Amino acid sequence: QVQLVESGGGLVQPGGSLRLSCVASGRIFSINDMGWYRQAPGKERELVAIITSGGRTNYADSVKGRFTISRDNAKNKMYLQMDSLKPEDTAVYYCNYQIKSMTYDFLDYWGKGILVTVSS
Repeated sequence: QVQLVESGGGLVQPGGSLRLSCVASGRIFSINDMGWYRQAPGKERELVAIITSGGRTNYADSVKGRFTISRDNAKNKMYLQMDSLKPEDTAVYYCNYQIKSMTYDFLDYWGKGILVTVSS
């Protein structure tokens, strides 16, 4: 069984920084795209950033220049460095991996989410 676990969230003041991490465990054969999504109260879940297996990245316009996504394939880990945080970045952040397990072809797996609160 594949599991994703996020860490690194919390409360930060506007202008501050946080680094989110996500790690996958289980019977993993390979991982394709990895991504961070977020859902603010009363809003739809939205894509924040995505990184392909080859390292290409794409960001939502709202976070370009402030957030940086990266991955460590050897450790099945993904990171989101968030700088110059704004109150509107407050949301539950979810990691998503496209994983080919020992049992199934590529499927989307999600973490349970972690809360990031930007407030003074």
